[in-house]
Amino acid sequence: MNNWQEMTPEALLEHIENGEIDGNQVIDVREAFEWDFYHMDASILIPMNTIPTRLGEIDDSKPIYIVCAHGVRSAAVCQYLEEQGYSSLHNVTGGMAAIASLKGFQYD
Repeated sequence: MNNWQEMTPEALLEHIENGEIDGNQVIDVREAFEWDFYHMDASILIPMNTIPTRLGEIDDSKPIYIVCAHGVRSAAVCQYLEEQGYSSLHNVTGGMAAIASLKGFQYD
């Protein structure tokens, strides 16, 4: 059983628009070419395979929101971060494909 939570793309966007989440709390774990294709300005890119060497860049003093293309890689990263002692983790269900769709952009 995991202790991290699922979050809908709608809820994430609402929290960002309300100023409740700042950009360094939203971590995009896709690859750079995916980021270049489409990303949210209110996020930072830390590709999944670099997470173990970049833990120092992830601030655990606030909730952390993990996003990928569809929600699979982000769930794996939530699990890994939880194992490393991070708390207040949120996996964005549907990922950037769902976020893009909400914003009228055809992701895939």
